[in-house]
Amino acid sequence: MARPREPRATRPLGADRPPDYDGPVSHPSPPGASPPAPVDPADVVEATVFRGTRARSGAPYDLLIEVPHGATRTAEYTATAALLRSPLPENLVDFFHVNTDAGAPELALATAQRFVAAAPDRSALVMRCRIPRTFIDCNRRIDASPEDFRAGRVTPGLMPWVTAPEDRTLLRARAEAYFSAVGQAFEALPRHARVLLLHSYAPRSVGVEVDLDIVRALHEAYAPDVLETWPLRPDLDVIAHDPEGRTLAPAGVVAHLRTALGAQDLVVADGETYPLHPSTQAHAYAVSRPGYVLCLEVRRDLLAAPFEPFAEMRIGPTQVARLARPLAAALLHDLGP
Repeated sequence: MARPREPRATRPLGADRPPDYDGPVSHPSPPGASPPAPVDPADVVEATVFRGTRARSGAPYDLLIEVPHGATRTAEYTATAALLRSPLPENLVDFFHVNTDAGAPELALATAQRFVAAAPDRSALVMRCRIPRTFIDCNRRIDASPEDFRAGRVTPGLMPWVTAPEDRTLLRARAEAYFSAVGQAFEALPRHARVLLLHSYAPRSVGVEVDLDIVRALHEAYAPDVLETWPLRPDLDVIAHDPEGRTLAPAGVVAHLRTALGAQDLVVADGETYPLHPSTQAHAYAVSRPGYVLCLEVRRDLLAAPFEPFAEMRIGPTQVARLARPLAAALLHDLGP
């Protein structure tokens, strides 16, 4: 039986780090900005450890699962919004619910638990970001250009409604604390360890601009007579190809997952939704450990019970278990020492 929520590993950070890893991309505050207040790591990241029944206490992790868009609870949105002075668009919480990765935290925990249950000598760490991407996106190089974000087909790093300088400083400080925590965990992984960057996305790709009119645009896009006109996304999508044409995902893991889910009539696409772009943190991690990092999108209606775009969603345990079993088995496929 797995033992969750153990304190962080005491193994020295940086031991057995992969070659050519320079750490997470840093995003310093602009010149002249007031120094940010210290950030309590517990405010920005929730870390949960799973160890199999035969795993050595304090042993390095065989699997790291990061959920960078893991702030899925209305209370997390409300708590962050209360800290800001910028005038926010009315009912911006609707965008939060549409855009956050509902179901990804639950799938991450279930996958880690099944991973160590199937391999009792293994350990896994799940890191869930608690910063709503509605304000700042912790899977972005915050200072990438708008052109880079468009090329990557992703939303911006710092949202346009965050206009007060003190808000930008606060959010950057929180993002930096998150990047630091994940970066330390990443550096401490042994060479054989695998990394899962787990996301969920809305069932359909809706064509709206991320601007001050986002809430109205989303409600129009989700109108019953309009919603079905938007393209349906794949059940799952492996985000593996960078702009240079390199495929960075672990091929054996992907093949194992595709076979297992194909038996359930689920399609695992090959980078159909967007590329693994340098404007994202995921790209930095994948480039530093090619063949060991799996960036995966899961369609949200496969996890929610039911899918509700403008509300905090209930995530179905049965739906989660359906995907966690094959995902854990794929991550264990040909795993090293």
